[in-house]
Amino acid sequence: MNKKVDLTNASWAKGGLSDGGDNCLEVAFVDGVVAMRDSNDIGDPDAPALIVSEAGYRAFVGGIGKGRRSLLLP
Repeated sequence: MNKKVDLTNASWAKGGLSDGGDNCLEVAFVDGVVAMRDSNDIGDPDAPALIVSEAGYRAFVGGIGKGRRSLLLP
């Protein structure tokens, strides 16, 4: 996906199973896409974020929910 997204006012959230440690994934739903970042990057405006479509995010989360051990494509 090649879409420029303004994350300045994004509302980031961690999963309910997050243990509060420093290795969590945070997500934000912005402008019809999903942004993902490392929780270590909180407060860093230049930190990278992965931007994926909502359909791509649903596929990613669905694979995890089904217990897929590898999310790599064949």
